[in-house]
Amino acid sequence: MASEGRNLVGVDIGSSSIKVCEVKEGRKGVRSLVRFGYHPLPPETIVDGHIINSNAVVEGLEKLFHKVKRRNVAMRASGHSVIIKKITMPLMTHAELSEQITWEAEQHIPFDLAEVHIDYQVLHERGDQGQMDVLLVAAKREEISDLTNLAVEARLKPMVVDLDAFTVQNVYEQGYGIPDGQTIVLIHVGASLTTVNILADGTTAFTRDIANGGNAITEEIQRQLSIGREEAEAYKCGGDGRGIVPREVPEIIGQVVEQLAGEVQRSLDFFLATSGEGGLSNIYVSGGTAQLRGLLSAIQERSRVPVEALDPLRVAPPDPKTVDPASLTGRASQAVVAMGLALRKERERNG
Repeated sequence: MASEGRNLVGVDIGSSSIKVCEVKEGRKGVRSLVRFGYHPLPPETIVDGHIINSNAVVEGLEKLFHKVKRRNVAMRASGHSVIIKKITMPLMTHAELSEQITWEAEQHIPFDLAEVHIDYQVLHERGDQGQMDVLLVAAKREEISDLTNLAVEARLKPMVVDLDAFTVQNVYEQGYGIPDGQTIVLIHVGASLTTVNILADGTTAFTRDIANGGNAITEEIQRQLSIGREEAEAYKCGGDGRGIVPREVPEIIGQVVEQLAGEVQRSLDFFLATSGEGGLSNIYVSGGTAQLRGLLSAIQERSRVPVEALDPLRVAPPDPKTVDPASLTGRASQAVVAMGLALRKERERNG
């Protein structure tokens, strides 16, 4: 992908909050984070990937972009409205592929093709076998237009819509490089959805969405302690100024974290059993729930692979003149998708 122009402003509308990142590229490609914004959304604003309370989202965007001139944005579509499939096709030219892809999509996508945007990328060409691996992506038009309409309502100009898995991959590649011959797992744990993206030799080999995330922990604390959502969320985050955390809380968090780690491990086991890959090299976790140390250690214990939190500030450290480092304390993991979006450019062309 060749890119030109200035970086877009990354806007990540999640089910519990909106995150905004703006990155500036200086000379010699050195980047800095010149703006970071965070706005919590009320419960039930977004349910199962559908925006229920659009007013809350528009108000949040307006607050985050108050007195801001740069309004060209990159946004992300979530896994509920998106299907990603890796398919094998006979070796062909790009012109032949663009003609053939619709027919292939009909075989693999369980939506009416009139209702979706289709995109694709060639991953590997295996000349000796006369085959190539193609990544096929379908996103529901209705969900994409709902998302971009909200941005327009908030007087923003959406230029690019990307996918969770690919924005996290962008941050990993720019911040950590692409290691040769290694299989890397990127796990993004959002409030309601966990995305697993496995990269073999730098390209996507497997993706899966798990309908579980940080909200499950909050809901379980609420249920077991018979308390309100805000209080449960505060206890999950270590008290949040509400005094002593009840002793049951770490145990409840542990139960839900074990369940999530188990679901992640089933995805990893499935990949290893079906791909013929020898093993996994490293696992990187992002999203708000990555701050729970228990989650990283539970995944590491099951997978026996080194696990660490993905650090988006390796891509673009904060500019102390415009970003208060304290505003990122405890939020860096939540900024990963917005950071990945902020790496997109105003003019991009496939190359």
